[in-house]
Amino acid sequence: MINDLMSPVDEKARILQLRDELHRHNYRYYVENAPVISDQEFDFLMHELQDLEARHPELFDPNSPTQRVGSDLNNEFQTVLHSRPMLSLGNTYNRQEVADFWQRVSDGLMGAPFQICCELKFDGLSISLHYEDGKLVRAVTRGDGVQGDDVTANVRTIQSIPLQLPAGGDWPREFEIRGEVLMPWSSFDRLNAEREKADEPLFANPRNAASGTLKSKNSSTVAQRGLDAYLYYLLGEGIPGDGHYQNLEAAARWGFQVSKNMRLVSTLDEVFAYIDYWDEKRHGLPVATDGVVLKVNSLAQQKSLGMTAKSPRWAIAYKFQAEQAETTLRQVVFQVGRTGAVTPVANMDPVQLAGTQVRRATLHNADVMASLDLHVGDRVLVEKGGEIIPKIVGKSPLPAPPLGECHKATAPTSPLFSVNEALPQRGSGEGAAIPFVEFCPVCGSKLVRYEGEAAYYCPNDTGCPPLILGRIEHFISRKAMNINSLGPETVDDYYRRGLIHDAADLYSLPLLLQRKGELPLEGKEGAKILASIEESKKVPFERVLYAIGIRFVGEIAAKTLARYYGSMDKVASATLDSLLQINGIGEVIAGSVISYFANPINRAFVERLRGYGLQMEIGEQQKQAQSDKLEGQSIVISGVFGHHSRDEYKALIEQHGGKNVGSISAKTSFVLAGDNMGPAKLEKAQKLGIRIMNEDEFLSLIGH
Repeated sequence: MINDLMSPVDEKARILQLRDELHRHNYRYYVENAPVISDQEFDFLMHELQDLEARHPELFDPNSPTQRVGSDLNNEFQTVLHSRPMLSLGNTYNRQEVADFWQRVSDGLMGAPFQICCELKFDGLSISLHYEDGKLVRAVTRGDGVQGDDVTANVRTIQSIPLQLPAGGDWPREFEIRGEVLMPWSSFDRLNAEREKADEPLFANPRNAASGTLKSKNSSTVAQRGLDAYLYYLLGEGIPGDGHYQNLEAAARWGFQVSKNMRLVSTLDEVFAYIDYWDEKRHGLPVATDGVVLKVNSLAQQKSLGMTAKSPRWAIAYKFQAEQAETTLRQVVFQVGRTGAVTPVANMDPVQLAGTQVRRATLHNADVMASLDLHVGDRVLVEKGGEIIPKIVGKSPLPAPPLGECHKATAPTSPLFSVNEALPQRGSGEGAAIPFVEFCPVCGSKLVRYEGEAAYYCPNDTGCPPLILGRIEHFISRKAMNINSLGPETVDDYYRRGLIHDAADLYSLPLLLQRKGELPLEGKEGAKILASIEESKKVPFERVLYAIGIRFVGEIAAKTLARYYGSMDKVASATLDSLLQINGIGEVIAGSVISYFANPINRAFVERLRGYGLQMEIGEQQKQAQSDKLEGQSIVISGVFGHHSRDEYKALIEQHGGKNVGSISAKTSFVLAGDNMGPAKLEKAQKLGIRIMNEDEFLSLIGH
């Protein structure tokens, strides 16, 4: 994995580069549900980083992607602690690594005989179901492995999950069963057909559709979309026995949907036979699968083998290689996302791939396009990375067939954000390479490329429709104005109907809708939106500054600027020299602040917000609350608290001069710990002798 020609200096630079890249991919996969690389590519990058970090232990960083479990937390739901951690599995695509896993298990069990339970790896959303007296009492997503979202109301709508177990069963009084919530191909195809007919953005794959559906605030929506669930792990006191396979057989008798394709094997050859069989047969299944999971069958042996910080030593996931197919490139279109990023999308002759018909594939960015050297009419190889996102991975050596009529399939996004430009056809594919556009295909602005970014962006954030909508969605987000009753689809609807043209127009909605005699949604939901808009006027100035959408000014930078200058007027009139004097504000952020307020459209937007009553300066209470009692101290927060939320404690730390940090190191001043502090953080703090302070001690320290 490691290039032996790399110098130690180059390896250290590569470590930093990989950490940054993997953090971005984790966010896109777990938070945005919009991955841009395949699972296999992600795992290769992760393995490379693991190898390099092993070679350079002096660069240990507890915030490295290798030290964390990804998160799918959604703050629309109550967060609850898992009674037992839900760790992720280690992945491999290599048969030798499967053999190595077998050997590690054998060595760990000191040569004792063992069996492996082979299971299909379903591609959905992990769920933990809790039963008491035979009744479903709670359903929680995996979240960050320690805590997850309570989605019980939505899970109750899934027909294959029993709400009440049949009387007379031998199930224990309390137990937990884990599995995967997923969307069958039939439900996925039906849902996307409905969305296409309604001119709504399509879901990229069944996993995204299942995740988005399970996190819906409306349980009736969940019920209509036809989710399913397969259960694969039983936990608790009094479960039937020591055998994982046998426990799942019991769960199936109790009424749970357990895969009938599990196999209990005793040799490595049997493991490989199972893998080979399903690598070919998986495409006939009614649900998406992307690999095989191998688990030591005996629970006692599982306990003996134990866990690493991230995953169990007694299980591993073997991921299938991505399937490829060959087709003809007919057209390239360019989509403009809500951040302004321009993405090329290939339209192709339809081809069957991983169980579905594929007509479109991402080309990612200008660099990828250039490396592929594509021409209309080329024969191309298409791959579904990790069974999710179709992409072109290269050109076929075979000659292209004659071109027929150019297929003009619409890219998987709203027509507002996409321009389909039929480029000159060349039947042989030997003409000039397809160029990446120089100007925004929606508004015509000259595209820009920011330092360190792979994508080109439209800079016209006040005049390009997708960017305007992106700014509105940012404005209403939880950490900004927290207008939590609005969602992207409602914002789209308002914009298309001409009810809003920017975020400031949200505050004129009550009068506008009153004149029109209508609400944005029916009944209580519509009134709730209007009430949420009104409530947002109380949001403190630092979040207003974050919400207005100054490029590169994130939540932390907005707090820093707000507390340094104290008012919007002073931020707007700040000079470059003044901005650069602030700790944590560099040339990029400073230049962006200057550029933002130099635009008269942005200044007028801010003044309209002022006119609607938004907070434009630090409140008196905030000023009085500030002190230097935590000056120079770096503080880590961990656990669940009773007096205040985690966000409120973070704000208190900053108000009193402290700095919030995400990981424990020798530089940590103390840990503010609530109930159920993360075990890894507790161990690290104790090892380094870092003080652990409870919330009562902390509040006393700052005088609250």
